[in-house]
Amino acid sequence: MAIDTSEAIAVNSVPASTSPTLTELAQASGTTFILALFVTLSGKPCAKLVPVEAVEQLQNDGVGFAGYAAGYMGQEPKDSDLVAVPDVSSFTPIPFIRPGLALVHCDPHVDGVPWPYAPRVILREQLRRAADLGLTVNVGAEIEYFLVNRVDGELVTADRADTSRQPCYDARDVTRMYDHLTEVSGAMNALGWGNYANDHEDGNGQFEQNFDYADAMCTADRVITARYLLSVIAEKRGMQATFMPKPFTDRTGSGMHLHLSLWNDGGSAFPDSADFKGLGLSGTAYSFIAGILEHACALQGLIAPTVNSYKRTGATATTSGATWSPRYATYGGNDRTHYLRVPDSNRVELRGGDGSANPYLAAAGAIAAGLDGIRRNLDPGAPGSGDRRSDMLPMTLLHAMDALEADPVLTAALDVAGPGVAEYFAKTKREEFFSWHNTVSAWEIDHYLTAF
Repeated sequence: MAIDTSEAIAVNSVPASTSPTLTELAQASGTTFILALFVTLSGKPCAKLVPVEAVEQLQNDGVGFAGYAAGYMGQEPKDSDLVAVPDVSSFTPIPFIRPGLALVHCDPHVDGVPWPYAPRVILREQLRRAADLGLTVNVGAEIEYFLVNRVDGELVTADRADTSRQPCYDARDVTRMYDHLTEVSGAMNALGWGNYANDHEDGNGQFEQNFDYADAMCTADRVITARYLLSVIAEKRGMQATFMPKPFTDRTGSGMHLHLSLWNDGGSAFPDSADFKGLGLSGTAYSFIAGILEHACALQGLIAPTVNSYKRTGATATTSGATWSPRYATYGGNDRTHYLRVPDSNRVELRGGDGSANPYLAAAGAIAAGLDGIRRNLDPGAPGSGDRRSDMLPMTLLHAMDALEADPVLTAALDVAGPGVAEYFAKTKREEFFSWHNTVSAWEIDHYLTAF
């Protein structure tokens, strides 16, 4: 399906030398309705549909939400409204979803103050901490997902012909999903994201569509936008896009790998041709790596934040023969078995996260861990040796929450805009774990019904 990008590109008619208002951006792009969007701590996208006639009110006053009704936002029914204040720089026309539609990412406020439980607020404050050290953070994200249907209560691959034992990169599987993949690619490129590859991943029905890296906040916004676009575009063709980490027991899970790099006034802070460890990295880069490894077990609570996440990282085998998910906090060169992979001297790839991760919290946690390594001048040891930390990553969400609450750096990363967020997050995740644990599963029926 061809995408008409004329409306999406029209926003560029606003002179680059100015800082356009939301009203000007809406008028320039032919927008008639705006989704004023924020996400909860669990990553749920919440929005109100605002007509363009009310765009000035949206920009000046924001739009109100009952925070408790939205989900995990640290509120009770008695609390003041969350007011979503738009970040004008994130304005995104999406006429390929509906003619005249756009979205803008928002920072929730309560009583005129940024709300500490808002993921975007948490990441913004963490980026300020990096700026205090003279650093900016760029992030690239790999979004993996499955295209599925539910038939008679059973989850099945949307493409019923996608059945081979090793489907990764299969040209035939990609071609059968051509219309879906190219529509998503066209949407990403119309938005200026720089989609550069679309492929079939390791599990039957699993795909990945890549776009260029950007600053950490921009990339987190794009992850949320991409999940929305993928879901809506899949639904148009009678499919469901799922970012669930492990929807199938026998298949590879879906990761959300983050490619992290630090920059200063001199450019990238990572490369150093004199590196004696052999990866072409600077001391700053190695300390950043060491910090992430030091806090890896706690970090998993943010980048793998669901019960299902640990079905992915705990998997021992899949139909294809590999799980592609790390079980230990190690680092190395261009080796996908490590928690931190160093594909080149400009970035490190954090491979422990999955499709359920809230991108704002994931980035904030990784940045906080890495910056702690820089402040303390930590050394990760030799690449591939596991000298610094060879502990196994948490086996369950409960273990991850224990590690998170015991880690002062990661709890401070959540509490960076106000106290109580880390405690609230861990509490809700423990409740999630025990809700699952208290539910009798088909596995238990199969194993115990007639066993005694």
